Amino acid sequence: MREARGETTAMEDDRGDVRAAVVPAPAGPAPARRRPARRRTRRIRRAAAFLVVAALVAVAGANVPEPAAPGWASPGLVGGGGWPFAGVPLDPEDTDGAAYLPDSSAVRLKDGRVELIPSGGDTPVVVAADDPRVAQAVRSDSAWLASGTVPEGPADSGFRDMAARALLDLRLLTPPNGATLASWFGAWRYSWPRDSAFAAAAFTVTGHPSEARRVLRFLARVQTDQGLWAARYNADGTAVTDGRAPQLDSLGWVLWASWLYRTKTPDTGDLPELWPMVRRAADHLAGSLDAEGLPPPSSDYWERDHGSEQDPRRPTLGVVGPALAGLRAAAALAQSYGQDGQAAQWRAAAHRMSAALDRQFAPYGYPRSPVEEGLMDTSVTFVAPPFAPPDPAVATAVADAERRQALPNGGVLPGEKWSGAPDVAWTPETALFGLSAAAGGRGTEAIARLGWLSAHRTALGALPEKVGPTGRQAGVAPLGWTDSLVLLTLSALRDPLPIPPAP
Repeated sequence: MREARGETTAMEDDRGDVRAAVVPAPAGPAPARRRPARRRTRRIRRAAAFLVVAALVAVAGANVPEPAAPGWASPGLVGGGGWPFAGVPLDPEDTDGAAYLPDSSAVRLKDGRVELIPSGGDTPVVVAADDPRVAQAVRSDSAWLASGTVPEGPADSGFRDMAARALLDLRLLTPPNGATLASWFGAWRYSWPRDSAFAAAAFTVTGHPSEARRVLRFLARVQTDQGLWAARYNADGTAVTDGRAPQLDSLGWVLWASWLYRTKTPDTGDLPELWPMVRRAADHLAGSLDAEGLPPPSSDYWERDHGSEQDPRRPTLGVVGPALAGLRAAAALAQSYGQDGQAAQWRAAAHRMSAALDRQFAPYGYPRSPVEEGLMDTSVTFVAPPFAPPDPAVATAVADAERRQALPNGGVLPGEKWSGAPDVAWTPETALFGLSAAAGGRGTEAIARLGWLSAHRTALGALPEKVGPTGRQAGVAPLGWTDSLVLLTLSALRDPLPIPPAP
């Protein structure tokens, strides 16, 4: 989904676009663990040559990465229980027989020893199972989970383990500065505002407001005076200057997440940075609308040049949906802050955009671009609950998109006639359809989507970005956006998520 995941050499991605090759991050300090000399030599040779992982452990079942997987082929992150929350990928050579200790990010290896990152450190160690650091890590991780809620969905659904893993992984992907990373690996090791907004929302609904506040503070800190965000940020919070223009859907998602945070945590005290950030973003969105009531064309979550769309003159539904949800959320936020004038201004802008949506997209069944025989994509869920009030026509369009994007392996493609690999399912899109079902009252459908996601986790239980035709991991794991969406879906099944009020 990312337009350019790597930075050094060109290769064809699975959409057919030219992108940079995925290169493993430079090796850090050597782990404090003992390995046979031959194995250490092999590791050094790989790191020095920046080679991708060419061979994976032979683990049967759907949790083994697809053949010829590049350097992201790890089943999940090893962590510990201390601050800051550090994580590194488990070496694929250690995958066989490995498993997380319950409710923790410490990993029990096949030989019974435990790999973890000690409190205050950033380098993994392998210790005996009775080492005091193991118990300390498990206590710390378990206490953090217990401080909030691990959303399990319906009783006896069997999703608690997936939810706990998603929460712990999302925490490992969120450094102290709040720059939530898409994933650990080099070409994914960036913070996209859109992903960060969903992470803040997931932390909010699971009762972890401190983490949500850190993410929102980061977003406020890096926002420009014009109310925009860069397409993505480095882990240290600096903007990535690779020529990508700001992506307008991020404004809508951050506004929605900010409103959700304030709505769900009214007793946690105000976040001083929140209102100025909301004001700048909402003013920019409202001021960008054209005579039709639509924002300008922009890249969206597909991360591709809008000039390649079916209608390059107008924004995609992937921009319009989040922008509309964001303006509605901003108006409600302004009302809660007693800013009646700005609430009325943003409400009027949202009304204009809603009318444009009805004129431009509804007659064609809410396709990605508002044209005759427009192709469907997952962004149709952005104009359905929990981002917009229920609408029978939109519900029909969501069902139509699901049917057109369905794959034999049970997942979905990002969009109809996807130009990439035609048999590789994407977990964020599958989870978005699950969230739409949960928020729309279609519980059985949501549970089926969650069941597929749970069954296609990695050997350690992490949620990968993609699933190949044989059901195996075909992308990085964990993926923060999928973690967030799964947590929101499970939460919505037990407690309906609020919807930004329409004008």
